[in-house]
Amino acid sequence: MFTEKGFADASVAEVVKRSGQSVGSLYHHFGGKTELYLALWEQHQAEHEESAAAAVARVRARAGDDRLEQFIAGTRAYLRGSWERRDLARLFVSGDGPPGFETVRRARGGEWVRQNAVLLDARQEPVDRFMVSVLTVVIGEAAREVAECASEAEAEAVAEATAALIRRMDPLTPLE
Repeated sequence: MFTEKGFADASVAEVVKRSGQSVGSLYHHFGGKTELYLALWEQHQAEHEESAAAAVARVRARAGDDRLEQFIAGTRAYLRGSWERRDLARLFVSGDGPPGFETVRRARGGEWVRQNAVLLDARQEPVDRFMVSVLTVVIGEAAREVAECASEAEAEAVAEATAALIRRMDPLTPLE
Protein backbone atom coordinates (compact mmCIF):
# COMPACT_ATOMS: atom_id res chain seq x y z
CA MET A 1 0.00 0.00 0.00
CA PHE A 2 2.84 2.39 0.81
CA THR A 3 4.46 1.94 -2.60
CA GLU A 4 1.11 2.37 -4.34
CA LYS A 5 -0.33 5.27 -2.36
CA GLY A 6 2.51 6.67 -0.29
CA PHE A 7 2.67 6.78 3.47
CA ALA A 8 0.21 9.63 4.00
CA ASP A 9 -2.52 8.24 1.73
CA ALA A 10 -2.26 4.58 2.75
CA SER A 11 -4.80 3.93 5.47
CA VAL A 12 -4.40 1.37 8.21
CA ALA A 13 -7.64 -0.26 6.99
CA GLU A 14 -6.14 -0.70 3.49
CA VAL A 15 -2.88 -2.08 4.86
CA VAL A 16 -4.73 -4.55 7.07
CA LYS A 17 -7.06 -5.61 4.24
CA ARG A 18 -4.12 -6.19 1.86
CA SER A 19 -2.18 -8.17 4.46
CA GLY A 20 -5.11 -10.37 5.42
CA GLN A 21 -4.38 -9.68 9.08
CA SER A 22 -6.40 -7.90 11.73
CA VAL A 23 -5.99 -4.33 12.93
CA GLY A 24 -5.10 -5.75 16.33
CA SER A 25 -2.36 -7.85 14.77
CA LEU A 26 -0.86 -4.79 13.04
CA TYR A 27 -0.82 -2.83 16.29
CA HIS A 28 0.45 -5.83 18.26
CA HIS A 29 3.40 -6.52 15.94
CA PHE A 30 4.28 -3.00 14.82
CA GLY A 31 2.50 -0.51 17.06
CA GLY A 32 0.95 1.36 14.13
CA LYS A 33 1.38 2.59 10.59
CA THR A 34 4.55 4.58 11.33
CA GLU A 35 6.27 1.64 12.97
CA LEU A 36 5.28 -0.62 10.07
CA TYR A 37 6.82 1.87 7.64
CA LEU A 38 10.02 2.02 9.72
CA ALA A 39 10.18 -1.79 9.90
CA LEU A 40 9.87 -1.92 6.11
CA TRP A 41 12.70 0.66 5.84
CA GLU A 42 14.91 -1.35 8.23
CA GLN A 43 14.30 -4.55 6.27
CA HIS A 44 15.13 -2.76 2.99
CA GLN A 45 18.37 -1.40 4.50
CA ALA A 46 19.31 -4.78 5.96
CA GLU A 47 18.89 -6.39 2.53
CA HIS A 48 21.17 -3.73 1.02
CA GLU A 49 23.78 -4.30 3.71
CA GLU A 50 23.65 -8.10 3.43
CA SER A 51 24.03 -8.13 -0.36
CA ALA A 52 26.82 -5.53 -0.30
CA ALA A 53 28.70 -7.40 2.45
CA ALA A 54 28.39 -10.69 0.53
CA ALA A 55 29.68 -9.04 -2.66
CA VAL A 56 32.62 -7.53 -0.78
CA ALA A 57 33.43 -10.91 0.79
CA ARG A 58 33.38 -12.63 -2.62
CA VAL A 59 35.85 -10.11 -4.04
CA ARG A 60 38.01 -10.32 -0.93
CA ALA A 61 38.17 -14.12 -1.29
CA ARG A 62 39.01 -13.87 -4.99
CA ALA A 63 41.16 -10.73 -5.24
CA GLY A 64 42.62 -10.34 -1.77
CA ASP A 65 42.90 -6.89 -0.26
CA ASP A 66 41.97 -4.79 -3.32
CA ARG A 67 39.80 -2.34 -1.37
CA LEU A 68 38.72 -0.37 -4.45
CA GLU A 69 37.37 -3.51 -6.14
CA GLN A 70 35.67 -4.52 -2.90
CA PHE A 71 34.08 -1.07 -2.67
CA ILE A 72 32.89 -1.24 -6.28
CA ALA A 73 31.47 -4.74 -5.73
CA GLY A 74 29.53 -3.48 -2.72
CA THR A 75 28.34 -0.51 -4.76
CA ARG A 76 27.13 -2.76 -7.58
CA ALA A 77 25.26 -4.98 -5.10
CA TYR A 78 23.64 -1.92 -3.53
CA LEU A 79 22.55 -0.63 -6.94
CA ARG A 80 21.25 -4.06 -7.95
CA GLY A 81 19.11 -4.05 -4.80
CA SER A 82 17.85 -0.59 -5.70
CA TRP A 83 16.71 -1.96 -9.06
CA GLU A 84 15.19 -5.15 -7.60
CA ARG A 85 13.31 -3.22 -4.90
CA ARG A 86 12.80 -0.04 -6.93
CA ASP A 87 9.28 0.55 -5.65
CA LEU A 88 10.60 0.69 -2.10
CA ALA A 89 13.67 2.71 -3.11
CA ARG A 90 11.40 5.33 -4.73
CA LEU A 91 9.11 5.35 -1.69
CA PHE A 92 11.93 5.99 0.75
CA VAL A 93 13.31 8.96 -1.19
CA SER A 94 9.92 10.44 -2.04
CA GLY A 95 9.67 12.58 1.07
CA ASP A 96 6.33 10.93 1.88
CA GLY A 97 7.27 9.22 5.11
CA PRO A 98 6.17 9.49 8.71
CA PRO A 99 7.22 12.42 10.87
CA GLY A 100 10.86 12.06 11.86
CA PHE A 101 11.72 9.67 9.03
CA GLU A 102 14.19 12.08 7.43
CA THR A 103 16.13 12.15 10.70
CA VAL A 104 16.25 8.34 10.69
CA ARG A 105 17.38 8.35 7.05
CA ARG A 106 20.14 10.91 7.72
CA ALA A 107 21.41 8.91 10.70
CA ARG A 108 21.58 5.77 8.57
CA GLY A 109 23.42 7.79 5.93
CA GLY A 110 26.02 8.77 8.50
CA GLU A 111 26.49 5.14 9.46
CA TRP A 112 26.86 4.24 5.78
CA VAL A 113 29.66 6.81 5.42
CA ARG A 114 31.42 5.28 8.46
CA GLN A 115 31.11 1.77 7.00
CA ASN A 116 32.48 2.96 3.66
CA ALA A 117 35.40 4.64 5.44
CA VAL A 118 36.25 1.34 7.15
CA LEU A 119 36.04 -0.58 3.87
CA LEU A 120 38.27 1.95 2.13
CA ASP A 121 40.61 2.08 5.14
CA ALA A 122 40.29 5.87 5.05
CA ARG A 123 42.37 7.89 7.46
CA GLN A 124 40.62 10.26 9.82
CA GLU A 125 41.88 13.27 7.89
CA PRO A 126 39.36 15.86 6.63
CA VAL A 127 40.16 15.20 2.96
CA ASP A 128 39.68 11.44 3.38
CA ARG A 129 36.39 11.92 5.23
CA PHE A 130 35.28 14.29 2.48
CA MET A 131 36.16 11.79 -0.28
CA VAL A 132 34.26 8.98 1.45
CA SER A 133 31.25 11.26 1.97
CA VAL A 134 31.26 12.32 -1.69
CA LEU A 135 31.45 8.71 -2.88
CA THR A 136 28.62 7.72 -0.56
CA VAL A 137 26.45 10.54 -1.92
CA VAL A 138 27.33 9.47 -5.48
CA ILE A 139 26.16 5.93 -4.72
CA GLY A 140 22.95 7.21 -3.11
CA GLU A 141 22.16 9.39 -6.12
CA ALA A 142 22.97 6.51 -8.47
CA ALA A 143 20.54 4.34 -6.48
CA ARG A 144 17.87 7.00 -6.85
CA GLU A 145 18.47 7.05 -10.62
CA VAL A 146 18.50 3.25 -10.86
CA ALA A 147 15.10 3.12 -9.13
CA GLU A 148 13.73 5.46 -11.82
CA CYS A 149 15.14 3.50 -14.78
CA ALA A 150 12.68 2.07 -17.29
CA SER A 151 14.65 -1.15 -17.83
CA GLU A 152 17.25 -3.34 -16.22
CA ALA A 153 19.64 -2.44 -19.05
CA GLU A 154 19.31 1.25 -18.15
CA ALA A 155 19.88 0.42 -14.48
CA GLU A 156 22.99 -1.57 -15.37
CA ALA A 157 24.29 1.37 -17.45
CA VAL A 158 23.92 3.63 -14.40
CA ALA A 159 25.77 1.05 -12.28
CA GLU A 160 28.58 0.87 -14.85
CA ALA A 161 28.85 4.67 -14.96
CA THR A 162 28.97 4.74 -11.15
CA ALA A 163 31.78 2.16 -11.05
CA ALA A 164 33.70 4.12 -13.70
CA LEU A 165 33.29 7.34 -11.71
CA ILE A 166 34.52 5.68 -8.52
CA ARG A 167 37.57 4.34 -10.38
CA ARG A 168 38.22 7.79 -11.86
CA MET A 169 37.99 9.42 -8.45
CA ASP A 170 40.17 6.64 -6.95
CA PRO A 171 39.59 7.36 -3.28
CA LEU A 172 42.62 5.28 -2.31
CA THR A 173 45.08 7.61 -4.04
CA PRO A 174 45.97 10.63 -1.91
CA LEU A 175 45.03 13.99 -3.41
CA GLU A 176 47.88 16.37 -4.03
